[in-house]
Amino acid sequence: MNHTRPLVVAHDEALLDEILRVAAAVGCETQRAPDLLAARPRWPDAPLVLVDEQAVDAEVELPRRPGVLLVTKGAPDSRTWQRAFRAGVEDVVALPEDETTLAAALADVVDGPGVPGGRIIGVVGGRGGAGASFLAAATALVACRHDPGGFLVDCDPLAGGVDALLGAEHAEGLRWPELRPGAGRLSMPALLKSLPEFRYRGLRLPFLSCHRNGDGPTGQGVAAVIEAGRRSGRTVVCDLPRHLDGAGLAVIARADLVVVVIPAEMRACLAARRVLKQLGDPADRVRLVVRGPAPGDLQPSVAAGAVGVPLLTSMPLERQLDREIEHGQFAPRPRGALLEAARLVLAEARSRQVLAA
Repeated sequence: MNHTRPLVVAHDEALLDEILRVAAAVGCETQRAPDLLAARPRWPDAPLVLVDEQAVDAEVELPRRPGVLLVTKGAPDSRTWQRAFRAGVEDVVALPEDETTLAAALADVVDGPGVPGGRIIGVVGGRGGAGASFLAAATALVACRHDPGGFLVDCDPLAGGVDALLGAEHAEGLRWPELRPGAGRLSMPALLKSLPEFRYRGLRLPFLSCHRNGDGPTGQGVAAVIEAGRRSGRTVVCDLPRHLDGAGLAVIARADLVVVVIPAEMRACLAARRVLKQLGDPADRVRLVVRGPAPGDLQPSVAAGAVGVPLLTSMPLERQLDREIEHGQFAPRPRGALLEAARLVLAEARSRQVLAA
């Protein structure tokens, strides 16, 4: 429908091609008018209007309205700004320098108004083999029970890929090496069309996995992806590496909640303290999950004191889950300890948002 698509009025064919390329990159369909006179019927209702310099030079007066951008090739001069002011243009976007600005404006049209309730949760192991990836996947899966759902993002390129954890190595869709998002804004609807899904008991979990081959995500790429998820109202759960790089730090900077997972061992407590030093100063956003069994009868509350962060919950090990994952099946028990811990993680993230509001 015309009132849902940006209106493009551009005489310069090369510039038009650039506008359409950026629109396609964010999954935004456009409508075109050859000149302002032809644009008149659609001018008031289009969510965004993009015009070039030749269009605003035309002797056609249209009602002033918000959301009109003048797109130019190269930096605009003073005469261009004068034309823009006379035509009621809201801003001038110079290509290629301002391509991210144009992409963001078009992505806004695709996404619509930001959906409330979106949140970002980071999950990191206090030591290797702590079970952080299990908890991250379970938390994203439980979030899918509530609209608009969960979104699992793999930020650990050395962990073998969350697609392998889910038993979804062959699911169609892009992984990080193929996606390669830049620093600009992404459209979540367009992103979801390119990603694989994990299905479990009627739930559909979109995920973005690292790959056994190829580079892991960059900090800019992770930031663009998780912010798109938050704007869409989803619960974005990020599986983080213990040695935080640019991608991990991008999550920490934006996370509403960071969950550290450790086995119930004093050595793991000491290792977790080293991990915490990398987090900077998000102490008020960090909670601890302790996984049993405890070989030395270490109590979860004592472990939390040793690590130095509040205890969220403790959970026993679901031994059958390890065996099932080895056979390519991630199927946590509906009333098992893992999904119960995931529910508590989500409840904590929701309560933090309520307190911050």
